Amino acid sequence: MVEIVSFLSKLILPAILAFIPLYATFRKVPVYESFTEGAKEGFPTAIQLIPHLVGMMVAVSIFRETGALHFYLRLLSPLVDGIHFPREVIPLAILRPISGAGSLAFVESIFRTYGPDSFLGRLASTMQGSTDTTLYVLTVYFGAVGIRRTMYAVKVGLWADLVGMLASWFIVVMLYG
Repeated sequence: MVEIVSFLSKLILPAILAFIPLYATFRKVPVYESFTEGAKEGFPTAIQLIPHLVGMMVAVSIFRETGALHFYLRLLSPLVDGIHFPREVIPLAILRPISGAGSLAFVESIFRTYGPDSFLGRLASTMQGSTDTTLYVLTVYFGAVGIRRTMYAVKVGLWADLVGMLASWFIVVMLYG
């Protein structure tokens, strides 16, 4: 089963990249002209997003540098110990909704310490793939279209991240023990 999934995953991206221009040609859409027109429209959007991204990066830096991350780690330790959730991936669970780069760096450190094929490596990989950078995504997309009232989206996104993390743990325990 793992070999079939691995084989299919290697084919999916090239298949998508080949399918898009072929489908556009079939629909008589000028691919290159459409691409350059879309790229031109992307620049104003990117410039509009810069203040939101800078604010998010500053908030992430403050979260790490002030010791708030370690505070929450100590706060959550009794809970995670009670349900036998691995302590080693708690920083990933905290950082993932905030920062994709920070959480990826943490996954890399788990790989270096425990190995990618270890239980913790598989759990970190599954958590990384099953959750999203919710706060970053909401900042970028809602900032781009000017939405200011985001409380329900934040709640739903963070709940989805929590469910993704717990489901990752459950699935990795069931598959790899």
